[in-house]
Amino acid sequence: MGSLSGKTLFITGASRGIGLAIALRAARDGANIAIAAKSSVPNPKLPGTIHTAAAEIEAVGGKALAIRCDIREEDDVHAAVAATVEAFGGIDILVNNASAIWLAGALDTPMKRFDLMQQVNARGSFVCAQACLPHLLKSSNPHILTLAPPPSLDPKWWAPHTGYTLAKMGMSFVTLGLAGEFGPRGVAVNALWPRTIIATDALNMIPGVPLERCRKPAIVADAAHAVLTRPSVGFAGQFLIDEDVLRDAGITDLAPYAMQPGQKLLPDLFLD
Repeated sequence: MGSLSGKTLFITGASRGIGLAIALRAARDGANIAIAAKSSVPNPKLPGTIHTAAAEIEAVGGKALAIRCDIREEDDVHAAVAATVEAFGGIDILVNNASAIWLAGALDTPMKRFDLMQQVNARGSFVCAQACLPHLLKSSNPHILTLAPPPSLDPKWWAPHTGYTLAKMGMSFVTLGLAGEFGPRGVAVNALWPRTIIATDALNMIPGVPLERCRKPAIVADAAHAVLTRPSVGFAGQFLIDEDVLRDAGITDLAPYAMQPGQKLLPDLFLD
């Protein structure tokens, strides 16, 4: 695999979970990481803040900038992007990782939750791209990578939780549109999704998911690294799956990524 040494990544929701794992993988190469997230103070239900993430990133060899940023707020996003450019001189990669989830049917989805998901997921991905693109277009190998599934209109993915599916597919369609617009200009705009459920602290908010049947965030981080080190020209509009990316990169033994090797893994949503 290539290296992200000296590259600047703007990662949303990077204070914990998959976002932090992607940040740490890039940091081991010596990358600069802007941690754009809301978590500036500890939360007893969801450990990790932008400050603890910055300390972890610097401990493994990266440079970190902790930025409290609510991606629902356009001014927050533009201020965070400006701070990143001031600190590191530009932006090479945007990772749209931040996401809100509420797995319930229509009658059990408060409009406050519905609005939150649309604002964070699709709208947040769009506004972050809009703010970063002027800088990405100046990069020698620009990437936008969004944690979103392959687009699907199959009712089986919509009926159980229309609000959440709309929000995640919104991220997918933003990816599709930006790939069509900016792929021809040399920006790699793609999506990445895990084949199996990933064990993150956010799973504690969803009862009944056995962690022993999940994979570690490292599998998504390693797959993201493989994607982000590829040449950007001619590489856009792809909806990539983590284990397929790793196999293409020559990593065929995926057992170490399991929380408990030998357990039957749980498939993630939106994949047949």
